[in-house]
Amino acid sequence: MIPANPEQLIIQEVAPRDGLQIEPTWVATEDKIALVDGLSRLGFSRIEAGSFVSPKAIPALRDGDEVFRGIQRQPGVIYVALIPNLKGAERALAAGADELNLVLSASQSHNLANMRMRREQSLAGFGDIVQAVQGRPVSLNASVATAFGCPFEGRIDEDLVLRLLDAYLELGVHGVTLADTTGMANPRQVERLVRRSLERVPASMLTLHFHNTRGLGLCNVLAAYEAGARRFDAALGGLGGCPFAPGASGNICSEDLANLCAETGIPTGIDLDGLLRLARGLPALLGHEVPGQLAKAGRNCDLHALPAGLPG
Repeated sequence: MIPANPEQLIIQEVAPRDGLQIEPTWVATEDKIALVDGLSRLGFSRIEAGSFVSPKAIPALRDGDEVFRGIQRQPGVIYVALIPNLKGAERALAAGADELNLVLSASQSHNLANMRMRREQSLAGFGDIVQAVQGRPVSLNASVATAFGCPFEGRIDEDLVLRLLDAYLELGVHGVTLADTTGMANPRQVERLVRRSLERVPASMLTLHFHNTRGLGLCNVLAAYEAGARRFDAALGGLGGCPFAPGASGNICSEDLANLCAETGIPTGIDLDGLLRLARGLPALLGHEVPGQLAKAGRNCDLHALPAGLPG
């Protein structure tokens, strides 16, 4: 149950990276920069602005260097970059990223499919990155993908997820994300894993990353929030998805989440009306409709005139 005086829920906006990475149509660099700049003015404290993965692997984000160098940085906003390896970390640092996000999968099968290596190899590579960035002005976040389920293996052992979390902490990372990469989580499972995770890390170090593949994204946010989590990834318009979950919808939608919080009295610090204006420009930018619902339906306070011709 949401308390009478709820704590702030922090929304980390991931559309510029996780949202755009699987778009079939190229989004011009200047449009990516404009998107990040627009989000930067709406109250977000954290924005995942791009990726430094191989251009061959993710061609849609091959301009990460130009994006990070071109954005107008706002005070108090942390600009996050996804990196796969030491080379990517060096590129991100040179471009001015404030935080580096590392990712491996709890599922061995998914890690092999996504990263072309075993979990153990990924973790060893992260150790090299941690050593390389010591003393540099950057923070490190490490994500556990498929933490709630794998499209190849199904159920994931929660104890395995927690062992990976412990391994990250031993490396010395500054934050950990539990990711429902293909939208397989349910609220009871989320509540249980979040409570166990918060026995190891404070809420300030934990992020939850949900997809709305099976329609449970916002339900899972509430379950995690009530269990003590306070930071959540979300994407403008509900953009994104996973190539290993055919037909899946994307990340939970930023404006839908901000609206849920507004309706239930949970503070976010986000300009919801401004966010809606930005979201309503996505179809023109991308050439297709997006999954988000609030931009289509409007807020509850957006009332309509009665139909003409009704009896008095």
